[in-house]
Amino acid sequence: MGARIVLVRHGETEWSANGRHTSRTDLSLTEEGRLRAAELGPDLHEVAFSLVLTSPLRRARETCELAGFGSVAEVDEDLREWDYGDYEGLTTPEIRAERPDWSLWRDGCPGGETPDQVGERADRALARLRGR
Repeated sequence: MGARIVLVRHGETEWSANGRHTSRTDLSLTEEGRLRAAELGPDLHEVAFSLVLTSPLRRARETCELAGFGSVAEVDEDLREWDYGDYEGLTTPEIRAERPDWSLWRDGCPGGETPDQVGERADRALARLRGR
């Protein structure tokens, strides 16, 4: 079997719980987010990882630490979330009230990142993982 990549999204934050787009805003986890992150640990520790990466944002680092990988995780700037620019903190319905046909995957975000820019970061992160 070839290399396996396990992707874990950060635990719940106040903004993710209420559907607000979050990128640069550096939020902590909610109590529910902390609980769920800690519950990941036993399942993930059954796998021998050769590399553990985390976004530099607090919510991702907290999730990693609570799952038991904080001491081995390396911060990777390419794992930051999509930069929502002018849409930071807004919900999709709020955005579509102004721009009904908006699609993140097609349009990106004004003042933020385009889909191609996010793809380039993802490609760099995957290349780093494949290099192990």
